[in-house]
This record gives sequence, structure tokens and C-alpha cells, in this order.
Amino acid sequence: MERIPITKEGYEILKKELEHLKKIERPKNIKALEDARAHGDLSENAEFEAAKDRQSFIEGRIGELGHKLANADIIDPDTLPKDCAVFGCTVLLENIDNEENVKYQLVGPDESSVEEGRISVSSPLGRAIVGKKPGDEIQLQAPGGKRFYELVEIL
Repeated sequence: MERIPITKEGYEILKKELEHLKKIERPKNIKALEDARAHGDLSENAEFEAAKDRQSFIEGRIGELGHKLANADIIDPDTLPKDCAVFGCTVLLENIDNEENVKYQLVGPDESSVEEGRISVSSPLGRAIVGKKPGDEIQLQAPGGKRFYELVEIL
């Protein structure tokens, strides 16, 4: 099986979501199904159909989270070398065109949040950063044209 790289924080977030779905959302939806069944004719019962759809979503997400957690490879960024950009590390980039600095942590797709400074290693910028060393130039083809960055530092 393929291991899924994830930070400890990301693992804990997925674990909490799984627990929430199992202990709160699933029982709440079972109750909604029971209540909808009590209204009689199920063939024209919109509440019942909505609760069934919700149950399908919840069970699918529980299965997905269970798979991701079972195959998680927790990586501690503090143990990583600082000579080359790899999963889990935080990098400081300088946009060569406007000289603005941006800081990103390279994380898995489930953890990414640009607003919080975390980008996926599978994103175009994430893929371009992985393997680079401080001082290296990073070229990225963006929808608005090519962008150029310099990897200033691995934090």
C-alpha cells in the first residue's frame, strides 16, 4: 500500500474529523432517518431522501478518512535536513518580479491552506520547490504567465 505523508498536526485534524463523524454526525443522521421514516410514505418523503444522502456522504467520508489514517506516514518537520526542500519543511521564497517574500510549509493535499501558509507538495508550486536548495531559482507556469522565485531559506 502507498504511504500517505502527513504532518502530526494534519494527522490529528483528520483523526478529530473521523471521531466527530462517528460519534456525533452518524448518530444524529440515524435519528433523522428514524424521524423521517415515522412520517409515513417513504416514496415521497424529501426528509428521508436527504437523510439517506447525508448518510451516504458520512459513511463515504468515514471510509476515506479511515484509509488515509491507516496509511499515514507521519513526518516530523523538526527532524528534516535543512539543505534541501522536502515534505514538511517551511521555505522562504522571494518573488523575483516584485521582490515580495512569502513563507510556505510543504504539506500533503489534505493539509494545504494557502491562507495559513501551507501548500501541497502535489501543487504546481509545491512540485517546483521540492528538491531545491537555498539560492536556487524556481520557475512556475501560472495561469497569468511565468513566475520566478528564489528559494531564500529553508526554515
